[in-house]
Amino acid sequence: MGWAARFLTAVSFLAAGVLFAPDALLGGEGRSGSGVRVAARLAHILSFATAWGAGLWVTFIGGIVMFKYLPRHQFGSLQGKMFPAYFMLMSVCSAISVAAFAYLHPWKTSSTIECYQLGFLIAALGCNLSNLLVFTPMTIEMMMKRHKLEKDLGIGSEVGSSKNEEVAKTSSALAAMNRKFGMIHGLSSLANIMAFGSLAMHSWYLASSLHL
Repeated sequence: MGWAARFLTAVSFLAAGVLFAPDALLGGEGRSGSGVRVAARLAHILSFATAWGAGLWVTFIGGIVMFKYLPRHQFGSLQGKMFPAYFMLMSVCSAISVAAFAYLHPWKTSSTIECYQLGFLIAALGCNLSNLLVFTPMTIEMMMKRHKLEKDLGIGSEVGSSKNEEVAKTSSALAAMNRKFGMIHGLSSLANIMAFGSLAMHSWYLASSLHL
């Protein structure tokens, strides 16, 4: 299914929602808030849910499965293409969530818990932007350099395991490269986990606010 078809499908479902539940989506008489506020709630929920789902899949499922079943260099090259798109999605969704939540809960009139929640969302946005703009480009650049060195040493095509540490014992260049890559990749992973953790904290707030 192409992008146009996917977009059309999403718009069709939104139109169906407006048709069958206009008060819920557009805000009607007897419901709290104007249509703009309802639209802001919808934008916040959809953006948060997208970021939460993407973070859960990439961090705890997709990456592990790919690492287990793909040749290591192929896995790294795929991550190098996927991560910029992933952090772009996470940053956009986080920015929309921050803007929508800040609109719905102005700082001066917000409760303490609402101010904390805005802080969590801003933290998630900051961590995702740091990965998008700083850590991911550095990690990819270092990874490509390490791939080239590993190919020269005849390793990198193994699946699920690595000969890197064994070869690094006799190759000072590879050992130095591993240290640099490990530091940068560690910072990137930490920022990703912190962003996911901030979204997790916000999920508790949303669950407590739902009336099912």
